[in-house]
Amino acid sequence: MRTGSTRPDGRRAFLRFLAASPILAGLDLPRGWLDLQARQSDLITAAKDALDVFDFEPVARKSLLPAHVGSLETGTDDDGTVRANREGFTRYGLRVRRLVDIRTIDTSVRLLGARWDTPIFLCPIASHRAFHEDGEIAVARGAKAGRHLFMLATPATTSIEEVHAARGEPGWFQLYPRDDWNQTRQMIKRAEAAGCPALVFTIDLLGGSNRLTGTRARRRDTESCVSCHPKGFNDNSRKPMIADLKPAPPAPGIGQATWEFVDRLKDATPMKLALKGIVTREDAEIAVSRGVDVVFVSNHGGRAENSLRSTVECLPEVAAGVAGRVPVLVDSGFRRGTDIFKALALGATGVGVGRPYLWGLAAFGQEGVEAVLAILRRELQMVMRQAGTAAVGAISKAHVVDRRAR
Repeated sequence: MRTGSTRPDGRRAFLRFLAASPILAGLDLPRGWLDLQARQSDLITAAKDALDVFDFEPVARKSLLPAHVGSLETGTDDDGTVRANREGFTRYGLRVRRLVDIRTIDTSVRLLGARWDTPIFLCPIASHRAFHEDGEIAVARGAKAGRHLFMLATPATTSIEEVHAARGEPGWFQLYPRDDWNQTRQMIKRAEAAGCPALVFTIDLLGGSNRLTGTRARRRDTESCVSCHPKGFNDNSRKPMIADLKPAPPAPGIGQATWEFVDRLKDATPMKLALKGIVTREDAEIAVSRGVDVVFVSNHGGRAENSLRSTVECLPEVAAGVAGRVPVLVDSGFRRGTDIFKALALGATGVGVGRPYLWGLAAFGQEGVEAVLAILRRELQMVMRQAGTAAVGAISKAHVVDRRAR
């Protein structure tokens, strides 16, 4: 943004004109294009200036290579499930209560025996150094500032030991198993030795994904990215959990992972096991019957199957299948305190965010991560006051209404 220039004001006026003009009706513009252009016309220059987490997105876009923007934004096919994740929140309205003592708000939750100051956690995402040079270290320190649970991805660009040192305590480890069981076991044992209390087995990508937006962005990007991918796009040399795997006698034979593989994971480690990617009641019931410790509702932020089902709409049936026997986590599309409140009301124990903290990271490093998390916490506290729920445990189904059922 140019200091002292009148161009941003002129551009905003022009965008307002376009919004009210029938001209747009005949143009095939991407959904949300006009809103994004309006935000780009008035970019924040400091993390403290953000009013909501969306203020970080255009700054991140401006800071990143086109291929990295595409990698961050992509869903599958036409990105329909990415949009559905946001639209799903409009299905539920809030039933707020009045004249409740809300002078003190307690957002703490307990998860696998540990107390957390907030139900908001950071989802596992690959390759943070593609978005900022400090990568996972900045994110871990940002999580530490607000004592948020942080989950580290298998394709992280920083070692699990360094991340835990920056975080000040172990986080959870997200697992993409290798075809060779010996290599998978190496990763599990390394996470175990690093003190991880839980293993998060991601199961929503076992069928693959068709990420067209990301692929198109890579094709259009003429910038050199050898610092991220010195040996090509699928290079894992900067991903310690994969690059550090030691040669060992191969132990193939696991093939396509099935419920029997869940049993194998349970037998391989004393860490608690979470299944990430459950979206139906049937699978939730099977997971609990197999001894899974946490059921994680996720469609990978719309990057897995193009089901057009938002996770917040999947959450009630999953919670019903779990029936209170284990914690239920959820992610995909969460951007506001009201989103988080609705998930807690529908049965979630914790709510994960992904893209928003990467927007903050790309825009302003650790400070941006901290600001994103602080905004979400502040918004959650506000809606809790508005709803008359002084503690997370007081939030229940009675505080939401299915607007389609009316």
